[in-house]
Amino acid sequence: MAFNDHRDFFQVLEREGELARISREVSWDLEVGAIGRRTYERQGPCLLFENIKDYPQGFRISNGTTGTWSRVALALGLPKDTSVREIYRVYEEKLEKKLPPNTLTRNNAPCKENIMLGDDVNLYKFPSPMIHEGDGGRYIGTWDAVICKDPITGWTNWGMYRFMVHTKNWLTGWPQSTSQLAMIFKEKYLPKNEPMPIAIVIGADPISHIMATHPFRPQDNEAEHAGGMRGKPMDLVRCETSDLMVPAHAEIVIEGHLMPDKIAPDGPFGEYPGYRSGTMCDGVAVKVSAVTYRNDPILTMIALGTPPDDSSIAASMSAGIAMKQGLLRHGIPVTDVYVPPEGVTHLIIVGVKKGGTEVARRVLDYFTARRVMTNKHIVVDEDVDVFNMAEVLHAFATRCHPGTGIAYEWYEGRSNSLTPFYSPDERSKLKGVSVVFDSTWPPSWPREIIPIKASFKTIYSPEVQEKVVNNWQKYGLK
Repeated sequence: MAFNDHRDFFQVLEREGELARISREVSWDLEVGAIGRRTYERQGPCLLFENIKDYPQGFRISNGTTGTWSRVALALGLPKDTSVREIYRVYEEKLEKKLPPNTLTRNNAPCKENIMLGDDVNLYKFPSPMIHEGDGGRYIGTWDAVICKDPITGWTNWGMYRFMVHTKNWLTGWPQSTSQLAMIFKEKYLPKNEPMPIAIVIGADPISHIMATHPFRPQDNEAEHAGGMRGKPMDLVRCETSDLMVPAHAEIVIEGHLMPDKIAPDGPFGEYPGYRSGTMCDGVAVKVSAVTYRNDPILTMIALGTPPDDSSIAASMSAGIAMKQGLLRHGIPVTDVYVPPEGVTHLIIVGVKKGGTEVARRVLDYFTARRVMTNKHIVVDEDVDVFNMAEVLHAFATRCHPGTGIAYEWYEGRSNSLTPFYSPDERSKLKGVSVVFDSTWPPSWPREIIPIKASFKTIYSPEVQEKVVNNWQKYGLK
């Protein structure tokens, strides 16, 4: 099923018992954030706050649209109890399909029901939440899709970055310096001292937001992939003050220009690794030129923090698939790649057909070749289910040789500055280190000396396994 928008998906969530409507008045100042964070930590439902203090009826906030694997499954058109392995498989399969988007006229685009231009722009019209204690301000952009374009090639990029309300018509944000948005800005706009048009899309359909987290290669088109993933072309519409194309069914679209000659304070903020990130810093400054929005708009929020939440789950899936495909392109014999949400993309599990220190080193080299967003990698044999962390932990504990099975790579200028254990000096220099734990049996060992794993799948014959499985309910077991 293809969801045109946030609201279509809410109908399914409500039917499946995955949506809680909160009609009691709640404050945008910390209360909605605290409720959202506690709900994540209790594996609770998607929330729709329908009565926000200081704001008229109809202005709403949602939290946790795809904050559990069950809701990711529903977004992909799967049953809510689909396994994580199957979700990965379907996502990877659908990622190969691309559909060119449709273009809607302004009159047919729901996101154009209300339009603020120029001096009429007022970001305070929307209930942007103060999500965490200690945040630098009210963040309107957390679960968003930020759209920009390469002015030379015409390539349009979608990404997900935080944006804070600075004044009624200015935003400040912090896209990492290694992000594609930052690269386009630094390479194509800054040298000419030109402002870069961007559009911040809030409350699109669930697939569009997931696509904004996917690490596509440059020149790849997220809108086409979103159409393929949905099985239905995206409906796009042109912005009011630039030629950027945005999802026509979005709840809110903020148009603006990232300025080459201005900075503004941003943060701190409780970021995706699960920690408040540093102190207030110099962020990018965005002059807002227009805001278009639907009647009774829904502002999408994610109360980021310790996993799971929308960010850790969507990023883990999109990163895992992209990493698997990249490793295969580099000739590494990968079976599966899993990025556990609890590891907030700092921990990667790589399954290989044939292991050993050489293969583990090639895995590490792949992950440290360019910008480095990960730092801990566990390589396991194909008999280990990478999606089963109990099996992964067992392999790590029993197969990784502390003296010969661990390799490091140091680098500077391309690390992830949101990695909590880096010092302030390391973060400022983008200096980091990555490690690989070879948790595979040495390929030089003959089969007869490899210890036999005492699990149901490995120590019993197929005949015994089949007999037990077939008689399971007859034993009185569920």
